[in-house]
Parts: sequence; structure tokens; C-alpha cells
Amino acid sequence: MRESKRSEAGLAFERFVWPKVLPPLTPEQQRVSDDFYRHWHEVLPNKYRAIEEFNHSYPRRMIPDVPNPRTLEIGPGSGGHIAHEDLSNQSYFCVELRQHLADLIMQRFPQVHAVVGDCQRNIPFENNFFNRVLATHVLEHLPNLPGALDEIKRVLAPGGLVSIVLPCDPGLAYGFARKISAERIFKKRYGMSYDWFIHREHINSPEEILTLLRERFTQLHMEYWPLRVPAVNLNLCIGITLSKAADEE
Repeated sequence: MRESKRSEAGLAFERFVWPKVLPPLTPEQQRVSDDFYRHWHEVLPNKYRAIEEFNHSYPRRMIPDVPNPRTLEIGPGSGGHIAHEDLSNQSYFCVELRQHLADLIMQRFPQVHAVVGDCQRNIPFENNFFNRVLATHVLEHLPNLPGALDEIKRVLAPGGLVSIVLPCDPGLAYGFARKISAERIFKKRYGMSYDWFIHREHINSPEEILTLLRERFTQLHMEYWPLRVPAVNLNLCIGITLSKAADEE
């Protein structure tokens, strides 16, 4: 039996216990949170290109060997990863929680089909529909991570691939990098503590995410970045690709 652990990030989330219940935000915290999401995703691709290259190149390498595969991206936001995909050789779908972002994706990428839904409850597609599922810096945020992974498994076809990129948080290298990047920008922009914001964000650890993935899928490939040695404390991100068993419905 796994041992439940309290969150290293600060809030008292029990490890391997779901769903995780987040404390409510004040109106001011909600305003700041919404603004920082938008601002950070404008800053990230321009100021921190090396990590963004890994974030987007890793899943792009993992294409199933089938003609015109159907790809589903979980939590695409405004479509930052889609711009790095070759949309000419696949049918690309997204499930996004927020209507305005789903609308923005279809404006930016008319060939992409974006639907609104909560991947933790129901991905609005039939069983075994997709050959490939992507989640880039998404799974660490989900209060009901097991529910989301069960839904991903349901819609993934036998033999299909699921490619995940996640942060090495909590980890020494990631914590230092955050101090000199996102946290510094946040404090300068809003003049307030960053702790309440980040403690609500990365609520699932790499250990939790990887364990639940391996319980549902077969691991095919794993890569740590930037040092490539398999140690969370020495790296910033992890890319992992797994498959659904070919004989599993």
C-alpha cells in the first residue's frame, strides 16, 4: 500500500488521495489569477524558449503508426501547443474547460475541432475514438486526476499513444527556476505573495502522476529535461509516452 504524504508545496493535500479540494479564491485573487495565466503564457514562449521547445517537441515526436490518426489534446488553453503540430497529417481535436478559449482555438486553427468539457468527468467522445492523446502541463493541476486518466483511457483506441509533459515540481531545480522566473514576475506585477497562487496550481506530484499513468497504460518512453538523468530534483520537466494494450477495449 502506498504511503500518503503531505504536499511538499505547502498546502495540506494528502498524496494519493483524490479528489483534492481547493480553498476558494477571493474576488481579488481570482482577478489576479486570471490575469497571470494570460500574462505568463505571453511571456513564456518569448523569454524561456528552451523549456518551451521541450514542452512542444516531445509530444510532437510521438505519432502513432496509423494513417491520419485522430489526436486529442487535453486542456489546450489558447492553443499554444497546436501551433507546433503538423495538422495536415492528422485529425486534431481538443477538450477545453472554458468556452472562450475553445472559441479562440477554432478561430486560430479552423481545422481543429474544439469542444467544451471537463476531462475529469466526461470527455465527450465515444470509446476508443482517438489514436493519440496529449496533455502538456495539465495533469499536475487536476483535482480529480484518476477520473481524467480513466476518461483518457476510455477514449483512446487499443494500441493508441498517450504523451504527457509535466513539471518536476516539487523538485530542487524546478523550485529554483520558478523563484527567478514566474515568482519574480508575479511579485513585481501584483505586489503580493506568490504562495497562495502556486499552492493551488501544482497539486499533483510527478510521483502521483506517473504512478497512476503506469497503472492504466504501458510505458514506452520517458525523458527528463534538461539533464536527462532520471531524477526529479535535477530536472525541470518530464516527458512520458505510454500505450493502451492492443487487446484492451
